[in-house]
Amino acid sequence: MGGESKYEIAQNAYIKLVLHALKHKSSAVNAVLLGRVSPQNDVVEITDSVPLFHTHLGLLPQLEISLILIEEHYAAKGVNIVGYFHANERFDDHELSGVAKNVGDHIYRYFPQAAILLLDNKKLDALPKGKDRSPAVQLYTRDSSKNWKLSGGDGSSQLNIKEPSANVVLLDYISTEKWKDVVDFDDHLDDISKDWLNPELFK
Repeated sequence: MGGESKYEIAQNAYIKLVLHALKHKSSAVNAVLLGRVSPQNDVVEITDSVPLFHTHLGLLPQLEISLILIEEHYAAKGVNIVGYFHANERFDDHELSGVAKNVGDHIYRYFPQAAILLLDNKKLDALPKGKDRSPAVQLYTRDSSKNWKLSGGDGSSQLNIKEPSANVVLLDYISTEKWKDVVDFDDHLDDISKDWLNPELFK
């Protein structure tokens, strides 16, 4: 089960999540995590992320459409939805919302090692002041009683970023206001010429 699984997130997947949250600082935002389980060591490798919404996060029709489109696109690459990302509206809110748990539960039905990542604003705020290499997110997994629990006390031991310098790269992107370029499903539904795959983001 997900309780003791280890997770590794790729730099670009991680940075895209944070930039999406920074673009919509006064809103809650969400995204899905894509990846696979490594056949070598059972680590859940989060290889990509897709920003979903910054308005009406709990609206099911839009959510279901987006998940179907994402699953169809990535299934051809042998990659599945392995988790969910959420950033709360309020800076000091560290609680996992009902929306986050519901989407997490939905993903868990198909992928029992599903993870929820919650943006840790305090940690994100402290990045420029320190040399912290761990991700600015909290990891939640489902325990045996089917509740979402913060992993390993602070969650850091079970979740690593694949590239150790990811936070340095992230800070560089923040300083150049790269977050302005992130496209999510809300943007795509408003203007279908905007690509939710963000192919140009890291070019």
